[in-house]
Amino acid sequence: MIEVANRLQTVEEYYFSKKLREVAALAASGKPIISLGIGSPDLAPPAKVLEAISESFTHPNAHKYQSYQGLPELREAMATFYKTQFAVDLNPTSEILPLMGSKEGIMHISMAFLNEGDAVLIPNPGYPTYQSVTKLVGAKGVFYNLDAENNWMPDFEALEKSDLSKVKLMWVNYPHMPTGAKPTETVFEELVAFGKRHNILIINDNPYSFILNDAPKSLLAVEGAKDVCLELNSLSKTFNMSGWRVGMVMGSAEHINHILKVKSNMDSGMFFGIQKGAIEALHCADTWYSELNKVYQERRKLVWELADALDCTYDKNASGLFIWAKLPEGVKSEAFIDKILIEKNIFITPGTVFGTQGEGYIRFSLCATSEAIKETIARVK
Repeated sequence: MIEVANRLQTVEEYYFSKKLREVAALAASGKPIISLGIGSPDLAPPAKVLEAISESFTHPNAHKYQSYQGLPELREAMATFYKTQFAVDLNPTSEILPLMGSKEGIMHISMAFLNEGDAVLIPNPGYPTYQSVTKLVGAKGVFYNLDAENNWMPDFEALEKSDLSKVKLMWVNYPHMPTGAKPTETVFEELVAFGKRHNILIINDNPYSFILNDAPKSLLAVEGAKDVCLELNSLSKTFNMSGWRVGMVMGSAEHINHILKVKSNMDSGMFFGIQKGAIEALHCADTWYSELNKVYQERRKLVWELADALDCTYDKNASGLFIWAKLPEGVKSEAFIDKILIEKNIFITPGTVFGTQGEGYIRFSLCATSEAIKETIARVK
């Protein structure tokens, strides 16, 4: 038998990859499973996006290899989007790189900047992929704890007291997943200053900006941010295009060029039609966001009712596609979700998926119909 690479000894299969098989098996056996587990939007993209991809099929370039940097008009649309929505100026030729989903950007950035033995600051709780990719490239993950008392913001005083000598990169994610915490007025400025003091590359993973959030912000809006910062963004949540796999990374031309060296060896360009659809999405009027959020507002109220029925507490000021809820004192996250899955046929994500700081919490997704959420409330009550 061929031995696998040593790097595979450092990671496990992604939690949702395993758990969703279990949930699917229960559903296949006849259980009436309702999933409030993952953040895969169930709503359709804008109609003009679907029209654009359909019309693209007859274009003479539709089925050819595409540029590693994406269509020039796609990068122009991304630059215009950032200027309009975040007041950030970006050179579409050199400071934007389209991605096949922002998740691949986490790998590309890590491969471009990390050597074996380098240290990486990773939020706890936070997106599990930051840690797994860090391990896969041979770097060392160093968790920095976030907690409700500090509104899930970094504790810079604690960070300054830690050993930062080998830290090369820091992952941040605001609006925060899984908690929904919005960035404070000063946190992005503090992050830029922290990165400059310690020569650390700060990456803000920013796919939840427009979901139940009236004031989208970008780390790149801070003066001097491009010197030490990158930002990832995605069309998955904002435009209901998660399966399309369209993301982007923005930053200085130098940083983007390093990432391009990796990416250009990993794929042969994004499908032409998907790029055409993405361009249309990025040109959507502001009414798109308001109409989308009306749906999520209705669902959020129902999930709050569900959380109340489960004796959970939560922050009504949080944003994003999820409700982060604290369980009653002493209740363990994974034991709770397994119990409710078996007894009530409801799948909810345990907070421990996102780190040790998630113990005692659960995360509800808003990517289910109001009717489905009402049914979960009925089952619980």
